[in-house]
Amino acid sequence: MLDANLKSQLKSYIDKLAKPIEIVASTDDGDKSREMLALLKDIADLSDNIALREDGDANMRKPSFSLTNPGQDVGVRFAGIPMGHEFNSFVLALLQVGGHPPKLSDEQIEQIRGLEGEYRFETYISLSCQNCPEVVQALNTMAVINPNISHEMIDGGLFQEEVNEKQIMGVPAAYLNGESFGQGRMTITDILRKLDSGADKRDAEKISAKEPFDVLIVGGGPAGASAAIYSARKGIRTGIVADRFGGQVMDTMGIENFISVKATEGPKLAAQLEEHVKTYDVDIMDGQLAESLKAGGEYTEVTLKNGATVRGKTVLLATGARWRELNIPGEREYVGRGVAYCPHCDGPFFKGKPVAVIGGGNSGVEAAIDLAGIVKHVTLIEFQDELRADDVLQRKLRSLPNVDIITSAQTTEVNGDGNKVTSLTYKDRKTEELRQIDLDGVFVQIGLLPNTDWLKGSGVELTRFGEIEIDTHGRTSLPGVFAAGDVTTVPYKQIVIAMGEGSKAALAAFDHLIRTSAPTASDAA
Repeated sequence: MLDANLKSQLKSYIDKLAKPIEIVASTDDGDKSREMLALLKDIADLSDNIALREDGDANMRKPSFSLTNPGQDVGVRFAGIPMGHEFNSFVLALLQVGGHPPKLSDEQIEQIRGLEGEYRFETYISLSCQNCPEVVQALNTMAVINPNISHEMIDGGLFQEEVNEKQIMGVPAAYLNGESFGQGRMTITDILRKLDSGADKRDAEKISAKEPFDVLIVGGGPAGASAAIYSARKGIRTGIVADRFGGQVMDTMGIENFISVKATEGPKLAAQLEEHVKTYDVDIMDGQLAESLKAGGEYTEVTLKNGATVRGKTVLLATGARWRELNIPGEREYVGRGVAYCPHCDGPFFKGKPVAVIGGGNSGVEAAIDLAGIVKHVTLIEFQDELRADDVLQRKLRSLPNVDIITSAQTTEVNGDGNKVTSLTYKDRKTEELRQIDLDGVFVQIGLLPNTDWLKGSGVELTRFGEIEIDTHGRTSLPGVFAAGDVTTVPYKQIVIAMGEGSKAALAAFDHLIRTSAPTASDAA
């Protein structure tokens, strides 16, 4: 199942196991059970600390397996074969069940241990979903720490009947004690906040008590991470407030234009960014959403959604952008039930079904090409008279036999039966005629919106598109407030550009601190 090179790499990790592990497999006579057993035998052969046995419990999903310690009941289970993006989740679970400490703060560990009651989590995933591993790994870690918590990863592709019964059309989809808990990417901080009602208040009190920062960065994407590193290297007090570290990069599948790195994936790059930032003395306040900004006086204040106020002598805004929505009837009502924004994550749930992609730029055409290899048929709909994607992408798209392209079309409504999407209505912009396409999924790929709604009324000047107006040094209309990355007017929204802009804005903020703290001529006299 595993090649020699991968086995060698895995053995170097598994040799670090501090406790013996027992893998308990539940199988049937199917091919997938045999494939799963082959994987587990490869893993068990790597260490005398790993034992594999089969369990005949009829109540368990098949194929599936649990990871535990002999004589103990650790609630980590995988239903399916954790390859693809979930292979790292499998390896991490092995290490943690084997005694490797999780990369969490002491406070987070105590918070998990303090959760009372029974928590039976199940997470439906797709092996091609880059957002799923974060949820799976977070819940696995919690199950290792607290014996009252159990978690089972379920490959939706193998357990299609369950997916259909629950009408799951987007992943990750997490369930707690049989009830829907959350859909989409969640960090361990997000999960704890939902389980622990007092977490927000405690976080707010702790954050509000912090001393003012020399540079307070709002946003944890490439621009924010670069700004943090450049600021910290100057030896000044640096803090980051971030809704999620990595930002939009977390939703990016393949990255092949990041200079010096031939190919990588968004979540991997985001993890490397966070690891790099953590090598410096940077106060990271993750899982925190900024709600308002107030400038003037000695410090600029940022108020967070949980009510906390954090202050900075300078503030650097790097809040990035989010997927642009169609804002038409039915779109929000059917998110996760046929309306999707990530073809890599949710595409496998539409295997053999007809779908539409809205948007004829590079993102839309790339999505249509990817989906054409999975679904029954793709209809690409573009508002303009012609596609805007690169010629090479258009040629590839037009070569596919199961793709139709409709231009000069305005999408007007997503239709459904109350449970899932059934069709899409669009207007022919040349004839004004309304037309309907029967389908099961709609993938929206019409660009990005800057995350600046929270800045309205703050005095930070925005363009009519909502971007922050900046000068060549990253300075905004407010003294001491800087901005960088996709949230600004800088053209070409690219990772490498955002990193350069974040570094530049941090240097400009440092220059501002020097000049505003320097003694005046009269002081010197």
